[in-house]
Amino acid sequence: MNAYGFARSFYELTHQPVQAYAEMPLAPTKYSRIINVSLHDGFAEDPTFIETMRSIAQKYANHPEPVILLAMGDGYAELIAKHKEELSQTFICPYVDYELLRRLNNKESFYQICNEYHLPHPQTKIITRKMYQEQTNLTVPFDYPVALKPANSVEWLDIHFEGRKKAFTIHSQAEFLDIVGKIYDHGYKSDLILQEFIPGDDSHMRVLNAYVDQNHHVKMLCLGHPLLEDPTPASIGNYVAILPEYDQKLYDLIQKFLEDIEFTGFANFDMKYDDRDHEFKLFEINLRQGRSSFFVTLNGYNLAKYVIDDYVTGTLEAQSTVYGNKNKAQHQLWLGVPVHVFKKYALENQYKEVALELLRQDRYGTTVFFKGDLGFKRFLLMSYMFYRYRGRFKRYFEENKGQDFK
Repeated sequence: MNAYGFARSFYELTHQPVQAYAEMPLAPTKYSRIINVSLHDGFAEDPTFIETMRSIAQKYANHPEPVILLAMGDGYAELIAKHKEELSQTFICPYVDYELLRRLNNKESFYQICNEYHLPHPQTKIITRKMYQEQTNLTVPFDYPVALKPANSVEWLDIHFEGRKKAFTIHSQAEFLDIVGKIYDHGYKSDLILQEFIPGDDSHMRVLNAYVDQNHHVKMLCLGHPLLEDPTPASIGNYVAILPEYDQKLYDLIQKFLEDIEFTGFANFDMKYDDRDHEFKLFEINLRQGRSSFFVTLNGYNLAKYVIDDYVTGTLEAQSTVYGNKNKAQHQLWLGVPVHVFKKYALENQYKEVALELLRQDRYGTTVFFKGDLGFKRFLLMSYMFYRYRGRFKRYFEENKGQDFK
């Protein structure tokens, strides 16, 4: 989804397809004229990743134009940062150094950084593998329900067991001990994050996308207000409806943080508004654009243009920072599900009413349904992909609603 959204962003500017490299095919990029996908077994891990990239680098060694290398997932972002020095000999790699990436990617160390820079986040306790092995200090210091999630999101991709989720909502001590046991018994080695529950339904969530230039200056901030999330256990927290929003106080806070840590490239923050103290509590930072980030391009802030202006044309430095979505007359609703699914399952509130009005005015869009790339096979596949959300919501919505802890 992320890759296709970025391909659309580039296509708007160049009218040329992009080249993608991946381990396995996924539906959003199939039968497309704007993205070519080359598959390589084991590409998501070293040594296959760097060995394959060395071969790809030879192909682009004498390319007449600069070649930008972008990660579409956490694992790829980490691999690019790990090999940034070597890959930068051929490619533009708009990423922070490996050490900083590791600190930010790991939720445990990210919350430590939040404390250093006075960024609000949920109250947190760290659960370690040693605690489980020795059965010590496995207590929950917060009122139930609480959240439990892996600190290492990259390692978590390789952990599989029945009932596995991106994040768990725990309602009792017995359930807590059972889930911790399953996680560590199935090979997870890193720490777990135990957190308080921030009150409020899905409409309290926010997602913020940023671009920081090579001189560590924030050049774009775009805030989104998720109104509906995927309830499927393996996909809990994936946004499927986003309303544009503007908040200068939040923009200022995040801009100062990113510039203070000398960040570079794309960043994606997930957070939740806490009615108790009127603060946005940060859950995580992704060192890449998110799977739903096409909502940024949809609202007039083309993601690809920022990296091109920064590294290719050299014009970004002189441009003013963009604080997105201030003009409500330009707002577009982003959807990752059929309209009728949104209408049926999004919570009834003032924000949904705004979204419904945008729908009535035909001011909405999706990532995958692009008029310039809808051949017969692709249209059928994307229609089927969207159709499946009916069953997902019917089966899981009541069970998992309001359980997004990222």
